[in-house]
Amino acid sequence: MQKRILIIDDDRKLNKLLIDFLSDYNFKIHSAIHPREGLRALDVFKPDLIILDVMLPEMDGYEVLRVIRKTSDLPVLMLTARGDTMDRILGLEIGADDYLPKPFEPRELVARIRAIFRRQSGKIMQELYQSGELKINIQKYEAFLGDNRLDLTTAEFEILSFFIKNSGVVLSRDQIMDNLRGIEWEAFNRSIDVLISRLRQKLKDDPKKPRYIKTVWGAGYMFVGEDNE
Repeated sequence: MQKRILIIDDDRKLNKLLIDFLSDYNFKIHSAIHPREGLRALDVFKPDLIILDVMLPEMDGYEVLRVIRKTSDLPVLMLTARGDTMDRILGLEIGADDYLPKPFEPRELVARIRAIFRRQSGKIMQELYQSGELKINIQKYEAFLGDNRLDLTTAEFEILSFFIKNSGVVLSRDQIMDNLRGIEWEAFNRSIDVLISRLRQKLKDDPKKPRYIKTVWGAGYMFVGEDNE
């Protein structure tokens, strides 16, 4: 889906440059010269990210950011012609997600925007996955089957997380083992197959009629899920 970016900057020349440049990267852009115009655009344009200049008429970028943070956690990338370290620290403390001093290379701006969206996407993806009765919360290190919390070892939880994040993808035993590196588990006594067998038992998953984990003979395993919600 096309991401929407709101630019709040009183530099008309820079605005036009950024609109033209960012549009080439499939972003939908709306620009505002005045802070209050930009704040009104939040409800109308509904941006996914805001590019906010520090030096603005009527109210500076820090004031605008404070207003935004009262009601929204939208990612904000601040621009400034001032390179003072304290300015950057202040912006970040108020709630800016990134800070870019002017003048800057437009490609660096695109890279920073993409990095913000990746971080934002990562936060969403890390929190909760669900497939049928199975729910897994990565951050809380919890897994539930219906209302029952699953008693999983660290290795079992990591395998389940790896599966559900790669739903529909065939994973080899080597890939699964690589994902477990750094985790203390009985690698010499317990094979991947045994770990998956134990995991299946806890998921009440019949290998012959799998609801979650399917054996792909000669290749590895695949998480199929019940309904891939």
